[in-house]
Amino acid sequence: MPDTEHTRLSRRAWLAAASGTAASGIVMTRWDALKAEPPPVPPPQQVAPSASDPTRVPGRFVSELGTRAPDEQPRRLLRTVALSSSSRTPLQDLQGTITPSDLHFERHHAGVPDIAAEEHEVLVHGMVERPMVFRMADLRRYPQTSRICFIECSGNGGGAYNRSRMPTAISPQQLDGLLSTSEWTGVMLSTILREVGVRPGASWILAEGRDAAVMSRSVPLDKAMDDSMLAYGQNGEAIRPEQGYPVRLLLPGWEGNAQVKWLRRIEVSDRPTMTRDETSRYTDPLKDGTSRIFSFVMDAKSLITFPSYPYVLPERGWWEIEGLAWTGRGRITRVEVSTDGGRSWSDAVLQPPVLSKSTVRFRHLWNWNGRETVILSRATDETGYVQPTVQQLWDVRGEGTAYHHNHQRAWKVAADGAVTFGLGDLL
Repeated sequence: MPDTEHTRLSRRAWLAAASGTAASGIVMTRWDALKAEPPPVPPPQQVAPSASDPTRVPGRFVSELGTRAPDEQPRRLLRTVALSSSSRTPLQDLQGTITPSDLHFERHHAGVPDIAAEEHEVLVHGMVERPMVFRMADLRRYPQTSRICFIECSGNGGGAYNRSRMPTAISPQQLDGLLSTSEWTGVMLSTILREVGVRPGASWILAEGRDAAVMSRSVPLDKAMDDSMLAYGQNGEAIRPEQGYPVRLLLPGWEGNAQVKWLRRIEVSDRPTMTRDETSRYTDPLKDGTSRIFSFVMDAKSLITFPSYPYVLPERGWWEIEGLAWTGRGRITRVEVSTDGGRSWSDAVLQPPVLSKSTVRFRHLWNWNGRETVILSRATDETGYVQPTVQQLWDVRGEGTAYHHNHQRAWKVAADGAVTFGLGDLL
């Protein structure tokens, strides 16, 4: 049952904060917390003596390319420098829901190819009336559309799933950084498929990439004709090379691996192709010895980004818990927060806009009494699906699955204010 008294107090404190009382210390946010690990030392800069007062010295001239402020230098986290690797988005450092394009996570299997847009082609063939080859200039002639949605790797969160190696010193970026949200621009795939004329009996497409891995995935035709897009724009500019320049397949709400980058071929057929990357990989082994294949949709999930490791709460009192929630099945309708290890739950505030198949930021005020506890969040989407506990997930799938880890995340707040990943404390 929700803690109604706590909810009432949180709402009162929230209103007080909005009226300006936060400055007097009633509410503390992540900018008031400390970090257990010191930040990297920035390179020395030459600063004029009077530069400490910007009203007494002229500023920089205009430039062709903007830069971040010296104190604002978020970075992706590299797993390893290798052909098949990834880099993770710093979720705990971001604001709102849109991920800056240069911080969008990477996952590729044979490096990032160098492709010139003017010579790139996309072949559409198979069970179609008119096989066609589209150059980028051709694709841009069709009606353009944009939508905001997340992309998440189906292996996101795998580093904190195994009972025998549950970490504690892991940040939101390390845990769930294979998640990013962008505004994507391109042409609807349904437009292209209508142009070539899909033949009766067709039910699948094969999407193939132009990277050295020749990434290939089968996608049901129903999804291709619904909200899928051939995306060539990202956040107001051309899509970044790491994200599939010059064009990628966008499947809102579905696992990232199926959203083939550097797209060069679409084959329409009456069956899945059963490629390497949907048989030997990207399947979910179940506890009965079978495997769940074509588990495309990303189920409802949430993550508290503050307080989290490596933050330290320097004092008791009102703190703002914040995080992100998302679902591949539509809109998030509710996020609940527990500050007592899951014994009771209170509704968090969803920060507008709340969009379909996009991340939404949530906030909740918590009066920390200085005692050790575990905080969690759980999301509910518009289908009524509720984010499960890790035990509920294990009961259904077993502990050997490698993908779709959407269980509730937990953070342990020690009596001294140090925050660590706390899922192991609940098992």
